[in-house]
Amino acid sequence: MTNGTTTFWQKLWDRLVSLTNQFGDKLLKLVDKGIARQSAIPTTPFLDPASFPWTREIEANWTTIRAELDAVLAHLDALPNFQDISTDQYNLTDDDHWKTFFLYGYGFRSDANCRRCPATDRLVRTIPGMQTAMFSIFAPHKRIPPHDGPYKGVVRYHLGLRVPPDPSLAGIRVGPQTEHWTEGGSLVFDDTYVHEAWNDSDEVRVVLFVDFVRPLRQPMKAFNAAVLKGIGYSPFIQDAKRRHQAWERRYAALETRP
Repeated sequence: MTNGTTTFWQKLWDRLVSLTNQFGDKLLKLVDKGIARQSAIPTTPFLDPASFPWTREIEANWTTIRAELDAVLAHLDALPNFQDISTDQYNLTDDDHWKTFFLYGYGFRSDANCRRCPATDRLVRTIPGMQTAMFSIFAPHKRIPPHDGPYKGVVRYHLGLRVPPDPSLAGIRVGPQTEHWTEGGSLVFDDTYVHEAWNDSDEVRVVLFVDFVRPLRQPMKAFNAAVLKGIGYSPFIQDAKRRHQAWERRYAALETRP
């Protein structure tokens, strides 16, 4: 009886998360045009990293970040698949070839992961308006199909940490433009454009993946702040938080094994 009741409530919760995500996506799309009109930065697919002074500090410390990443990669198989934390990613990936290591996610801080990567934690906290920060890990020959992000109120940042010796084998297309990661190099882009990413090499590709608040003019700046706060309290984010905390408990148990 207990198992049946648990299954019922879990299914109901999963349904609520799915419906909330679908409704939220549609609502955020309606806001995107207003955000584009009030943006204090270009709304092009890719943006010049030099326009964001904080990228220089991140790039200057990329080897420090990579050293902490390498310690994480020693336990690669134990890391969560992206879709196991953020269930909407099942539309993009259903295998174990896209791993994540979250530090922050829309108001949620992984204290344990931040302790494991203290220098990375310190550096991402210097990024104005940082909302999400994680390591995004593509296994060899992983491809993410074309898709678009739900909300123009944030901008995405990638710092190349592990890139194949031939960078042309790993890249990202945003709108009509294609770029390739370089180790220690930055990419800044608008993920509301249709985009896709790939790693056609035999090597693992890893980037530091950050979403930060788009600079906006008032009153849209205040409106955007309210929307992002609401996203943090949404069932979708709360579900991802719960899933991540469950992974943390399993991972901590592995670490304490003799």
